[in-house]
Amino acid sequence: MAKHQTVVEEEEEAPIYGDILEAILTHVPLIDLVPACRVSTSWKSAVFSSLRHLNPVKPWLIVHAQSTRNPYTTTSHAYDPRSHVWVDIEQPSIKYVSTLRSSHSNLLYMQSPFQFVFSSDRLQLTWHKAVAPLVWRPDPIVALVGKRVVIAGGACDFGDDPLAVETYNLKTRAWDTCDDMPAILKDSCASTWLSVAVDKTKMYVMEKSSGATHSFDPITKIWQGPYDLRLGQNVFSSVIGFVNDRMFVVGLFGEAENVESVKMWEVKGEMLDMKIEISEMPKELVVKLKGQSPRVSSIGMNSMGNFVFLHNPSDPAEVIVCEVQNGGSFCSWGSVGNAAVDDGSRIVMNLVYTCANVGLGELHQALRSGDRRFTIKEAME
Repeated sequence: MAKHQTVVEEEEEAPIYGDILEAILTHVPLIDLVPACRVSTSWKSAVFSSLRHLNPVKPWLIVHAQSTRNPYTTTSHAYDPRSHVWVDIEQPSIKYVSTLRSSHSNLLYMQSPFQFVFSSDRLQLTWHKAVAPLVWRPDPIVALVGKRVVIAGGACDFGDDPLAVETYNLKTRAWDTCDDMPAILKDSCASTWLSVAVDKTKMYVMEKSSGATHSFDPITKIWQGPYDLRLGQNVFSSVIGFVNDRMFVVGLFGEAENVESVKMWEVKGEMLDMKIEISEMPKELVVKLKGQSPRVSSIGMNSMGNFVFLHNPSDPAEVIVCEVQNGGSFCSWGSVGNAAVDDGSRIVMNLVYTCANVGLGELHQALRSGDRRFTIKEAME
C-alpha cells in the first residue's frame, strides 16, 4: 500500500515540458517570466520559445505620475498589452528639477534655467545631465534624433527669440545653435500646440490645429515644409507618430464640443502628399476617449512598434489601445482604465506618457540594479 502511494505522488509531481509548458507560459505575465527563466535550462528555453513563437513581447505604455506638491515625488505605472496587466514600477523617485515632460513617445526630460536633464532608455535607468541651453524656454518642443537632442521654440516673446533652435550633441556634450523655426509657427511654437515625432534622421513638427507639418534635420540644420497632413477639412485637431517606421496621423473630426469621429491614416511620399486611411476608432471608444470632458481640443498619442496608445489630457481615466496588424490592413481596437488615475490624482498629479520595448533583458537589468521592483497592479477585463 505504501509503495502504491509513493507511485501516485511521483506521478502527481511529474515535471511539465515541451509544448504544454510553452502554452502555459503564454498566459504568464512578462515580469513573472524572469524568475521562470531561473528554474532550469529547459524552462528558460521554453520561456524564450514561447515569447518567440506564441505570445511575443509587446511595447509597454508607461505613465509617470509626478506630484505637483513638494517634494514632487514620481511614481510609474506600465501597461503591458502582451499580458493585459498594469505593472507598478517601484523605483527611486526621479530627482526633481522641474515639471517632468515627455516627447515623441520615449523621451523624458526636465529643464530649468540652469540645467537640462533627460532620459531615453527604456526604463529610465540612466539620466543625462547637461547645462541649460542658451535660451530659456518655458514650453519648448524637445526631440532626440540620433545622437542629438533638439530643443526648439517655447521661449518668451519678450527678451528671447520664440523661434530659437538649439541642439545638444551627446558625444561632445555641447550645445549648438541652429536656424530658427519657420516664421509661420511663431504663434504656435510651443509643445502645447505642436505634435512631435522622429525617425532615424529627422524631427517632424505638426501644428495640431491645422495639420501643417515641418521637418528638421539636426545634422544639416535645414527645415523643410510645410506639408498638409490632414485627411480632410473636417479635421480640427491631429497628432503624429511612427508605427513600425511608417508615419501615422490620428485626427479628430467635427469640433471640440462634438467629436464626430477619430480616424488614423498613413502619410507617405517624398512630399508627404500620399494619405491612406488605415482605420476609424469604434464609436463606443470615442465615447470613452471623451470621458467627462465637455470639450476635447486635442489628444495625446504614443506609438511604438505596431501599437498606438491614445488618451485625452482633459480626462485621462481611459487609454485607447490600437494594434496595427498585417501592415495596416487590420486594426484591433480596445481600451483600458488608466491605473495612474484616481479621484485625487486628476488634480494633484502631472501625468506624463512614454512607450518602451521592454523585454526580459531590460527587466533583468532593472532588477540587477537592486532598487527596482515590478508588481502586477491590475488586469484588463
